[in-house]
Amino acid sequence: MNKISKAVVSRLPRYYRYLDELRQQKVERISSKELSKLMNVTASQIRQDLNNFGGFGQQGYGYNVQYLYDEIGKLLGLDVPHKMVIVGAGNLGQAIANYGNFKNRGFEIIALFDKNPELIGKKTDGGEIMDIADLYDFVKENKVEIVALTLPKEPARKIAEKLVECGVTAFWNFAHTDLGFSENIIVENVHLSESLMKLTYRISENNIKE
Repeated sequence: MNKISKAVVSRLPRYYRYLDELRQQKVERISSKELSKLMNVTASQIRQDLNNFGGFGQQGYGYNVQYLYDEIGKLLGLDVPHKMVIVGAGNLGQAIANYGNFKNRGFEIIALFDKNPELIGKKTDGGEIMDIADLYDFVKENKVEIVALTLPKEPARKIAEKLVECGVTAFWNFAHTDLGFSENIIVENVHLSESLMKLTYRISENNIKE
């Protein structure tokens, strides 16, 4: 398979979400034109995106919703479980742990870690909050694949580097710093404040137009 552009990959989760809603509504098939109206993208864009992976549709029939949902799930790696821990069990870390839909998608949050003694031992939907001193041994023993970093930027890089040595290959990084490793280590940097600033830019832009 040729290397797929980041723009196409970034749209796959959105297709997956809309197809899940259609499944729940008992919709069995849908055309690219009908899907385009729901998602507010062109039918041509949908066909081009999906053709990168073989197309999945039949002319005159459209797409089988369940089949397309399953296939995109496989492309996104959701057909196998992924063990994840959260480092930083403050408000954001606990909110992520208590969001039940992650488990439905195959992300198994098995523990949280923090250095705050008032938090250690507390139960969440994602497991017990443990002492950060036990983090590295836990990750190695449980073959953790993904680590969510929801802690200040100062310790984030140092902790991430040690976790790579323990075998972690992917980071979901909410720390206020961009992490960068070799191409074998996958990092998704999430900056909530930057997302909010994009929103305020668009508000300002609309105000100028008015």
